[in-house]
Amino acid sequence: MNEHQLRKALVTFGRRCYERNLLVAMDGNLSARLPSGDILCTAAGCHKGFLTDDDLVVIDRRGNRLRGLREPTSEIAMHLACYDARDDINAVVHAHPPIAVAFTIAGVSMARCVLPETVLTLGSIPTVVYETTGSTALAARVAQAILEHDAILMDRHGAVCVGESVLEAFCRLEVLEHTALITKTARDLGTISDLPQEEVVRLRSMGLQRYGGPPTVMSRTETERDDVPQVCTDCSGCPSPTGVGVAAPVDLRMARVSAQPLGVLSRGRSDEEALEARVLAEVLKVLTE
Repeated sequence: MNEHQLRKALVTFGRRCYERNLLVAMDGNLSARLPSGDILCTAAGCHKGFLTDDDLVVIDRRGNRLRGLREPTSEIAMHLACYDARDDINAVVHAHPPIAVAFTIAGVSMARCVLPETVLTLGSIPTVVYETTGSTALAARVAQAILEHDAILMDRHGAVCVGESVLEAFCRLEVLEHTALITKTARDLGTISDLPQEEVVRLRSMGLQRYGGPPTVMSRTETERDDVPQVCTDCSGCPSPTGVGVAAPVDLRMARVSAQPLGVLSRGRSDEEALEARVLAEVLKVLTE
């Protein structure tokens, strides 16, 4: 795509991110690789829901502004690190999808093989440990994770999704947040069940053949089964999976309401209500054992 087309794409998908509640106010940033190798990115402090061509800046691969009325996003180091890590990346979208971010704050990993569509298109979604926003330390962690993933989460900070086009990066962001929503809903209703190991391997292999993937992943042989995360190839139903760059997460089971003393649940209630509370507590205790 030429620069005019890429400018239109960044404006369009910046607005889409806002409309889809994937970011608010001045959050997030988008970028695309120009045919020259320079980077077109959103400016610092601009509202993505009202993005215009004047909010876009062209920088070189060292982050120096070449053209544009404003300064580039303060998180440009993270974008540049992604482009430096993989030659196939032509677009980077960073947003703050609320449910997915909530997973990181709660210490719950999304590096889990649950939804067939997600395994097919993304594999797993790791969370990199916390680093200060805009820092080179965060950029380095993102670059390491992005070598083998097209969509990642940053602890407390949001998502980074990459693609060969702005559309592809945006689609991966939508899949990430949709996966978070479904997983949270299932978790609220009960326990989370993982896909069988054999099915995970089958789905991921199909996805790589159909859609491609990170070069380091594509270069591996299928017999090594390195096209799926280690947690999936060795999965035995572990409720506390870890992924690339993931700090030790808590499991996806229900909160331990039953950990409260039974007297707290029944205090101040009628005998019938107290009995119901005690039964509920015992049921929750069995579910969360």
